[in-house]
Amino acid sequence: MKNLIIFGLTIIMIFFKNSSHAEYEKIFFDFKINSISGGIIDLSEFKGKLVLVVNTASYCGFTKQYEDMQKLWENYREKGLIVLGIPSNSFNQEKNNNNEVKEFCEINFNINFPITEITNVKGDDAHEIYKWAKDNYGKSAVPKWNFYKILINKEGKVEDTYASLTSPTSKKVIKKIESLLD
Repeated sequence: MKNLIIFGLTIIMIFFKNSSHAEYEKIFFDFKINSISGGIIDLSEFKGKLVLVVNTASYCGFTKQYEDMQKLWENYREKGLIVLGIPSNSFNQEKNNNNEVKEFCEINFNINFPITEITNVKGDDAHEIYKWAKDNYGKSAVPKWNFYKILINKEGKVEDTYASLTSPTSKKVIKKIESLLD
C-alpha cells in the first residue's frame, strides 16, 4: 500500500510539474516581431535583459495600465528591463489599424517603449512568441484577456505570468523584477 501511495504521488508530481523548467529548443530572443512603425523588432537585441510582454487593447477596461507600463519602463529600463506592448484584437477590443493604435498610445499615454503591430495572441493564429510561450510554460502563458503579462528572464525563458487584474506596477510584479535585475 505504501509503495502504491508513493507511486501515485510521483505520478501527480510529474503531471503538475511547473513547465518553467522545460527544455527550450528556442528562447524568446530567437524571435522577431513587426513593429507598429513598420520595421522589425529583432528580440535578440534584448538579450541579457528582462522583458515584460503585455498584450494590449485600446478599448479595454484595463487600458489605463498603459500608464503603469510607461512608469515601469521609465523606472527600470536603465537597469535592464524592456517593456514590450503587443496590441491585439484577439479579444475584439483593439482599433482598426496600427496607425490608430500608435497615435492613441502616444497622445493618451505618451508611450515610448517598444510596441508591435496588431498581433494575434491566442489560438491557431497566435504569433509564434505566444505559441512558444505556451509550448514551454504551459497554458498559464496564454493570455486570458487583454493586458495579460508574461515576464521573460535574462536567459530568454518565461519566468512568470500575471493576470490582467495585476497592475504592471503592483508590489508582486515589482518585487519579481527587482529580484531578477539584481
